[in-house]
Amino acid sequence: MLCATLAMTASPGSAHMPYMLPSVFDAGTRTSVTIEASFTEDAFRPEIAMQNAPFERTGPDGATVRLGTPALTHDATMLDVPLPADGLYRISSGQRIGRMGKMVREGDSWKVVGEGMTPVGAAPVDVRSTTLADVYVLHGKPGACGALKPRGVALEIHPLSDPASYAPGKPARFEILYDGKPLTTEKVILFRERGFYDGRKQETTATPDASGQFMVTPTDAGRYLMLVRHRVGPDAMVATSYTVTLAFEAM
Repeated sequence: MLCATLAMTASPGSAHMPYMLPSVFDAGTRTSVTIEASFTEDAFRPEIAMQNAPFERTGPDGATVRLGTPALTHDATMLDVPLPADGLYRISSGQRIGRMGKMVREGDSWKVVGEGMTPVGAAPVDVRSTTLADVYVLHGKPGACGALKPRGVALEIHPLSDPASYAPGKPARFEILYDGKPLTTEKVILFRERGFYDGRKQETTATPDASGQFMVTPTDAGRYLMLVRHRVGPDAMVATSYTVTLAFEAM
């Protein structure tokens, strides 16, 4: 275990989702790692470069710093992230504010109003989109657990087991938090990169328990992308749509 305190939108599959992908998840003795950031419909297949994101790195000591200016290509954004000390790092897009859209309420759910659609019934409301993509990278030997401390704001996927120890056939535990409190109402979808080739893109879905916790078990070695979405509001006729992902590797 990394430390003693470790444990113990449109439909989620069809809309573009953000991701952060490191060149390696275990950097060994390397003092930096290259990160690819993009929006995609298939796990780790870059389609739309991630622009205007407040990229950040949280170190083993829990300190969060903004990252430097990334390199922008058509499909992806590239960042070189320094890893100055041993331990686990959380590398993140930060809370990225996206475009405004329109949604209409249908019963207990919200439906996106597409271009050319004429809503029937309730009046559409403005929706502010926000996205967050996280990934954990280990440098050298495991150390302090500061990078695993929850942010306590907005929507986040919080690992409850060591992100450097995920393995095929081994359950990994997480929790979904909204403003630091357990969120139990949203499904979590796990995508597998290999699915692009064998057709099984969606590995599984999970529903948090009453404490907001859930487990997923990767079936084979490879890279995975976890997704959860949550819509809040409207408040003063403005709703917020959150999309959060967490990338990890099972070895």
